Amino acid sequence: KEKEWKGPFYFIQGADPQFGLMKAWSTGNCNSSGDEWEQEIRLTEQAIQAINRLNPKPRFFVLCGDLIHAMPGMPFQREQTKDLQRVLGAIDREIPLVFVSGNHDLGNVPTAETIEEFCQTWGDDYFSFWVGGVLFLVLNSQLWYDASSCPALKQAQDLWLAQQLSLAGQQKCQHAIVFQHIPLFLQSIDEDDDYFNLTRSVRKEMADKFTKAGVRAVFSGHYHRNAGGTYKNLDMVVSSAIGCQLGKDTHGLRVVVVTAEKIVHRYYSLDELNEKGIEDDLMELMKQ
Repeated sequence: KEKEWKGPFYFIQGADPQFGLMKAWSTGNCNSSGDEWEQEIRLTEQAIQAINRLNPKPRFFVLCGDLIHAMPGMPFQREQTKDLQRVLGAIDREIPLVFVSGNHDLGNVPTAETIEEFCQTWGDDYFSFWVGGVLFLVLNSQLWYDASSCPALKQAQDLWLAQQLSLAGQQKCQHAIVFQHIPLFLQSIDEDDDYFNLTRSVRKEMADKFTKAGVRAVFSGHYHRNAGGTYKNLDMVVSSAIGCQLGKDTHGLRVVVVTAEKIVHRYYSLDELNEKGIEDDLMELMKQ
């Protein structure tokens, strides 16, 4: 029944709670696991509180990667994971959680073992689901960053994605939307390669596949700042973090409203969303 369009709805996107980074960043040693994460606990609790207060409820809450800071096998990985799961456990039971894998969840060079560990802890590293006539694709962007240690897994995702995009291209969905941790680009398809984007050749290949299939938007994190741009008809949306900020943005969440014709999104600070909720113009879109 979720494959049928029944009218506008909205969901919440968050990214990079990354328990432990704020301590590591403050000490200038981001390669450490971060041995404190009380600030991130409080911020994520604030995010969950804001989401639970929303009325009507969002259809789901997606976290676009870097759930914790400690990479696989590093100190505090288990403790950070346990604390994040405890905090997320307070979400309203009627709001499904969707998890996207990030580089800190899998390692910068993922292996079959680190991917399996993620899947056992958080769920599949790539999958699709339907909500209200919209096809959502959750992707493992680390496989496009460096799959040298697990080439067969990259090939498997690529084959699966081709099938999913074929379905989207046949216009059997109202919209198709992608979630991945690393953005295709931060502002422009032609920008220089950077730690925070995918390489030019990869991003162009993926963007062309997406646009050909009619994908309307890609939502990412990783940058710890708000950014984004467009390529043809594709909206690349980069959301800042729930946790550590690397720019001038505030700890926050993105509200995404899906209507029959368009996808409208707005970033809110955690304070704004807690105190004021979603603004009237976005609420009006959901009444159409």
